[in-house]
Amino acid sequence: MSVLELPGGITVGVGDPVEAATFTLTEDHTDDRRAVTVASVHATVTELRTRLQRWPQSAAVCDDVLRSADPARSTYAGVITESLAYSTLQSGPEFGRWLAERGPAELPHIADPVLSQRTGDTLHIQFNRPQRHNAFTTDARAALLEALEVARLDDSVTGVVLTGNGRSFCSGGDLAEFGTLADPASAHLARTRHSPALALDELTARLGPACRAHVHGQVLGSGLEMASYCGHVSADPAATIGLPELALGLLPGAGGTVSITRRIGRWRTAYLVLTGATIDAATALSWGLVDEIVSAAGPA
Repeated sequence: MSVLELPGGITVGVGDPVEAATFTLTEDHTDDRRAVTVASVHATVTELRTRLQRWPQSAAVCDDVLRSADPARSTYAGVITESLAYSTLQSGPEFGRWLAERGPAELPHIADPVLSQRTGDTLHIQFNRPQRHNAFTTDARAALLEALEVARLDDSVTGVVLTGNGRSFCSGGDLAEFGTLADPASAHLARTRHSPALALDELTARLGPACRAHVHGQVLGSGLEMASYCGHVSADPAATIGLPELALGLLPGAGGTVSITRRIGRWRTAYLVLTGATIDAATALSWGLVDEIVSAAGPA
């Protein structure tokens, strides 16, 4: 067993799981959620070192937030901590560099970014920006919150189903909208005062597995973070799942440091963020990130 010190103060265990490490890498099968099985530890560490040299501040802040995560404390406290850290990074040079490299971007207007329909006692909510793989926007957040508010205030709603229209469930935040808010403080208040994460968490506390999501296609960033708040998550066998925020100089900002950490632990959450790796539905099922694999023909 060894522990490697990497840029940004990240520590990676090799071999047997190390409690204090950011995460542990092994080439052997393991069910220990402190560790991740990879094809080559050496290749993974080499790639990880390169990423951390490019985004050391974002990696360090992400590690700090995940280490402070406590599954037993309130969702609200975790969301506030995450958002303050996110705003810190929005003020930093790594996000600024990404914005400069992206250049000017135009956000297309797409009508009805979220659809909702009640069938009996169940409210069906569907992301509806299929042209953009249901990338999440401020407009989509407002529409999602409006739909969730119906379920939150009406006790006769006994089920909520969250899905996505088109090829993907949700590919994360729409990159064309990043950096458009006036300042990080305003962005923090928008995230925390209008938070789908808090609404979904409240509904799951009331409805349990009857608050559910079915994910397919790209399930990235905020899409994965929000789905993980649901009491039951099913995935299409071909779903691609990941947390790409580090490449923007950021960390998860839609409550994922709470929802995903509760499902798979801080170690594997850190692995997804810091490596930028995506996983398939089978791996997500074995980790507990999803609860069931469901194809068009039924459960796999």
